[in-house]
Amino acid sequence: MRAKLRQAPMHELSVCQSLITEVARIAAAHGAERVSRIELAIGPLSGVEPALIEDAFTIASAGTAAEGARLVIEAAPVVVFCPACEAETEAAPNRLLCGRCGGWQVRLRSGDELLIKRVELVTREDEGEDSCARTAAAQ
Repeated sequence: MRAKLRQAPMHELSVCQSLITEVARIAAAHGAERVSRIELAIGPLSGVEPALIEDAFTIASAGTAAEGARLVIEAAPVVVFCPACEAETEAAPNRLLCGRCGGWQVRLRSGDELLIKRVELVTREDEGEDSCARTAAAQ
């Protein structure tokens, strides 16, 4: 019996290719040889599935400075602002209501993002040391 290979959907693969491009830009700006860790924040309204991003990352990072990097994904909460009661509260992705007054005319504050939060880089000097790799905060 043949083993089935998991395939990353094209959307997540395209997202990861853009991610790798940005991470490569950050690494080059800091003179890094490679990337050891990437931290992302992904909201449930972002349009991407974290599990599929993990699969696509392995494919997209092959042969790049990010190959073998640890990908850490943090779930970003859905936060809404209610102009009626001026509250900022968390909401369910499929029920965007104010957590204080129940109002439905809310504005989305977060939950639709896909952000690079942190990139850990390894430079030539770091290769020979036991010290931590350099960290670049994503801007």
